[in-house]
Amino acid sequence: MPFPDLIQPELGAYTSGVPTPEDFSTFWQGTLADARAIGGAVSIVPVATTLKAVEVFDVTFPGFGGHPIRGWLMLPTQRSGKLPLVVHYLGYGGGRGFPHEQLHWAASGYAYFRMDSRGQGSGWSMGETADPVGSTASGPGVMTKGVLDKDDYYYRRLFTDGVRAIDALVAQDFVDAERIAVCGGSQGGGIALAVAGIDGRVKAVMPDVPFLCDYPRAVAKALRDPYGEIVRFLAQHRDKKNQVFETLRYFDGVCFARQARAAALFSVALMDETCPPSTVFGAFNAYAGSDKTMVEYEFNNHEGGGPFQDRAQMNWLSQRFHP
Repeated sequence: MPFPDLIQPELGAYTSGVPTPEDFSTFWQGTLADARAIGGAVSIVPVATTLKAVEVFDVTFPGFGGHPIRGWLMLPTQRSGKLPLVVHYLGYGGGRGFPHEQLHWAASGYAYFRMDSRGQGSGWSMGETADPVGSTASGPGVMTKGVLDKDDYYYRRLFTDGVRAIDALVAQDFVDAERIAVCGGSQGGGIALAVAGIDGRVKAVMPDVPFLCDYPRAVAKALRDPYGEIVRFLAQHRDKKNQVFETLRYFDGVCFARQARAAALFSVALMDETCPPSTVFGAFNAYAGSDKTMVEYEFNNHEGGGPFQDRAQMNWLSQRFHP
């Protein structure tokens, strides 16, 4: 297949023209303050499994609006002292699935938390968290859910959930608050980038083939959904283009990258038809932190590096967090 986007060296030199809204930081600070003011209890319940080297807990915490958000917490059975924390956000359409599906972080000595994505979890893995908030007219999927108003947009809720997951765990006696990392692939990479951009407690971020970056270019270039949801919405709501892209600026990974400082390990797939490679470089080149690395997978589509990138992440994070 041909490369669907820019190639090197033009790809590495690409910079996004998405402007950061003047009230971007104020908007997110206010959003998080409102969510924290609602409060709510955190539930951490042991789960019986056949696993011997890892303990599993079913966690429920208050997210945006105080809504209950689920996730799996996994801890190494043999542990002492405080552990570095890895919070994992999920790809589009997926849910937290089963606890045994991803064990490498807990097996490597980390406290590992896999957060459910509200209103998702029937596309490729099971989820158990509802999104109780309604919205204006939207297309199938969540990309246009509330997209005519930044206060109502779906990703305002999901990104807030991502920060509130850290709030729920950072106070636990097994977590080292100075060693917090966030990660995820595709949508999960976009969430991780957003959380790193608005939460200074994050010391390391690993966005893997991140989605939700450089929306104007992504909508114009992506050959596969989910960006096509926005295209189909605008094909009907022909007069809403400016309104839609004004909302999306508040949720663009490029804008979060401009204010993130955590050490960062990005990955990109140069044959990616879902998240155009230039949009990933748009976020990477805007990233404000000085410790940043990009790993390229030249001949891969949206699956990216898969287990190769898992290994790269474990090696990279172990050099910084020493679990």
